[in-house]
Amino acid sequence: MTRIKELLPPPSLIAHLVRWTLLVIPIGVVIGSVVALFLWLLDLATSTRQQNPWLLWLLPLAGIGIVLLYKKLGRNSDKGNNLLLDEIHEPGGGIPFRMAPLVLFGTVVTHLFGGSAGREGTAVQMGGSIAHLFGKWFRLRNGDMSIILTAGIAAGFGAVFGTPLAGAIFALEVLAIGHMKYDALLPCLIAGLTGDVTCSLWGIHHTQYHILFAPGGLPLFKGILHIDLLLLVKVIMAGVAFGLAGLLFAETTHGLKRRLSKAIHPFWLIPVIGGGVVIALTWLLGTTDFLGLGVLSKDPHAVTIVSAFSAGGAHTWSWLWKLLFTAITLSTGFKGGEVTPLFFIGAALGNTLAVLLGAPIDLFAGLGFIAVFAGASNTPLACTIMGVELFGGEHTMYYAVACFTAYFFSGMSGIYSSQRTGVPKMP
Repeated sequence: MTRIKELLPPPSLIAHLVRWTLLVIPIGVVIGSVVALFLWLLDLATSTRQQNPWLLWLLPLAGIGIVLLYKKLGRNSDKGNNLLLDEIHEPGGGIPFRMAPLVLFGTVVTHLFGGSAGREGTAVQMGGSIAHLFGKWFRLRNGDMSIILTAGIAAGFGAVFGTPLAGAIFALEVLAIGHMKYDALLPCLIAGLTGDVTCSLWGIHHTQYHILFAPGGLPLFKGILHIDLLLLVKVIMAGVAFGLAGLLFAETTHGLKRRLSKAIHPFWLIPVIGGGVVIALTWLLGTTDFLGLGVLSKDPHAVTIVSAFSAGGAHTWSWLWKLLFTAITLSTGFKGGEVTPLFFIGAALGNTLAVLLGAPIDLFAGLGFIAVFAGASNTPLACTIMGVELFGGEHTMYYAVACFTAYFFSGMSGIYSSQRTGVPKMP
């Protein structure tokens, strides 16, 4: 009997698990609900812009409104995701709750008028600010506040993409390159699952992606997985390109923001210039394919994330144009995330590389989808899990190889400037 008692979890551990479960579930429900509202508004804004193309001409004016609003009301909210990371690393500064409505409004306006941006940043910032508000209500200490903020990130990420496991791992992995703390593992898992389920219960449906390529080659893990050695070599080559694309995106976005903030005065002229450049590029290219999210389009000939999974669904340089449109949009004061544009960049680049390498187009589009994000955010494990959640587990080995190769070739920078270095990529 004594031996059995020694093997059982101590009462303190059970109390710890129950406490965090009760703390995190209501937070996940609220965040999932807010993300559902956000996604509904985003769809409404996107369809309105597509039905009224003239709205693009008002993008510079919309940009002025966004930056002035943040200047007047935002305080330190303009730091976005980096503010969350800083608060998790060194609690005490606080996360203003106003971040949630501000980023929600700014992102919807950006998409309504044609800015090229994503949605992950908005969901994560809303999740973090809501979690921080709950943390103050619960009177949590600094260490516990860091955990609750991390769970808020997981809930927002898991709900906005329908990937709760990837959301939990992302929240842990994004804090520091090469280092993960597991004290927030259970809260992040509960928050990611709760946020995703709640968002789905509101009737929000996520885009479905399909990789129809049938795996073949050498059987692994008792035949559960198969691997083709020649295809594996091609995946490694593509992974290098995906990592470099992630590096290019991060450096371009950060570099433009630094240079424009130093060179352009008054500050409200920056979004005017950014919006003007987006309008000019759209006119010169003769297409609106690179505006907004780029997930779907009513035009059957448009380049989108979904179209990139099929032959002829992307042009050779579609990935680079989307990179430029998004870097210009985000570096000039418009709001939104980087991740969905990175999905577009990766899927379009994967389509191009598949044609060049003679590889399966849908597989390489899927690999680019997750691997460019893995390189740009330095979160290869979360992106591998995301591949399994979005595309199925048949190609897990290829997901891992592409994501970890991209991670190593994306340098030590990333889209999150407050991300710390736990363990360098190279000794």
